[in-house]
Order: sequence, then structure tokens, then C-alpha cells
Amino acid sequence: MDKNKSMTSPLKSAKGLGSAKHGLSHWIAQRVTAIALVPLTIWFVSLIAFMKSSNYESAIETVSNPLNATLFLLLIIATFWHAQLGLQVVIEDYIANKMTRMTLIIITKFILAIIGVLSALSVLRIVL
Repeated sequence: MDKNKSMTSPLKSAKGLGSAKHGLSHWIAQRVTAIALVPLTIWFVSLIAFMKSSNYESAIETVSNPLNATLFLLLIIATFWHAQLGLQVVIEDYIANKMTRMTLIIITKFILAIIGVLSALSVLRIVL
């Protein structure tokens, strides 16, 4: 395309505005985690419904099953990753101040990472 016929305004070119080249990967990660959460959530809800009348020992035994433990860990990872991605988008869309926005994104990532790691360690503690 001829440079003189470009749709880009001179101000945009001068300020360097435009794609940050990471939006597509963020969008894809949100969709992949959302798709992964559908069967994992169905599995989790049906497992809880199946265990509604079980006692503590049988619940520990169910979680200790390698397949169930793996699915629990996948559910934890997908849930907290998806939550972090979604909250980041909300913060980016609604917080105008750049410093406040970056601070909130960092705090959100940190809190969700801590809760996710603690959740995963709880499952691993039951398994091991």
C-alpha cells in the first residue's frame, strides 16, 4: 500500500500507538481456558454430587485417586489462569490511570497465583 494513502493518522504514527502484539495470544488463552473449564467443571460438579453422602475417609480416598487428583490440579490451574486473564481485561478496560492499572494487575496476578498454588498444594498434600 502506498504510504501516502495510508489510513494511519500522522499523530498515531508519531505517538507509536497501535497493536502491542500480545492481544491475540491473550484472547486465545482466555478461550482455551474457558473451553477446558467446561468438561472440568462438569466432572467436578458430578464428583461432588456423587460424594454427597460420603464420609471423610472416602472423600480423601476419592481425591487421592491419581485420575481425580490430576483433574483437580487441571481444574485449579485453568480456573485461576482464566480468572487472572479475565480480571486483567476488566482492569485494563475500566481503569484509566496507567499507574493504578499496572498496580492492580500486579496485585491481582500475585493474589491469584498465591491462592492457586495453595489450592494445588492442598491437593498434593492429600495425594502424597
